[in-house]
Amino acid sequence: MTTDIIFETKNLSKHFGALIAVDSVNLKVRKNSLHAIIGPNGAGKTTFFNLLSGNLEPTSGQVIFKGKDITHQPVHRTIHFGIGRSFQITNIFPNLTVFENIRLAAQAMGRDNFKFWQSASRFKNYEARTSEVIEQVGLKNRAYTLARTLPHGDQRKLELGMILAPDPEVLLLDEPTAGMAAEQVPDLIALIQGIQKSGDRTVMLVEHNMNVVMSVSDEITVMHLGKILAEGTPAEIAANKEVQTAYLGGLYDLNV
Repeated sequence: MTTDIIFETKNLSKHFGALIAVDSVNLKVRKNSLHAIIGPNGAGKTTFFNLLSGNLEPTSGQVIFKGKDITHQPVHRTIHFGIGRSFQITNIFPNLTVFENIRLAAQAMGRDNFKFWQSASRFKNYEARTSEVIEQVGLKNRAYTLARTLPHGDQRKLELGMILAPDPEVLLLDEPTAGMAAEQVPDLIALIQGIQKSGDRTVMLVEHNMNVVMSVSDEITVMHLGKILAEGTPAEIAANKEVQTAYLGGLYDLNV
């Protein structure tokens, strides 16, 4: 695995009044790795993702992407830098088809990003990319199905396809398995792993499912009360007594 650092934060903090949601976090993410962020509710994980993606302005500190300071760049700029972001709640256009959802995501990165009311026939150049992504996420047989009629697991795949359409270098996936039936999870995780390994991509993952985290991660960062509590490989995190006490409290078995 390459040791090149693609994402880095330096003393990154976010305050909401007296609440310190993210507290002087220094993190380095290696290119082409799958890096998980875990921690209890309120640990600051989603706020941290929002700072990385430009959805929130930090109170202090820096966000470095590929050696460039992007701390104060808005979300529409970070997308153009090659950063794709998903959310805990599925974020799709429910009354459009699978194909239309992904085509719009591809179109948003081109010169036609605001030409929504023109005939779709003008945008043939996006259709090849759309078809490629649909096949990649396993929705070829549902390409012309309305998004709102898809099972929840397929809606998650669609959202992943929308993130992939602009061909980002980094995927920030916030609770990708949230709300999914247990039997649907392995398929989605295998898809994410395949995308990461075959597409020269880096994946950062916020996830509560410890089975998933321990089985797929190259590195894990544990957050607690806005700070980094521990970092390491899955084996190192599983053996960390401080993590067991502060995060899991004996409720979960990390040795999975």
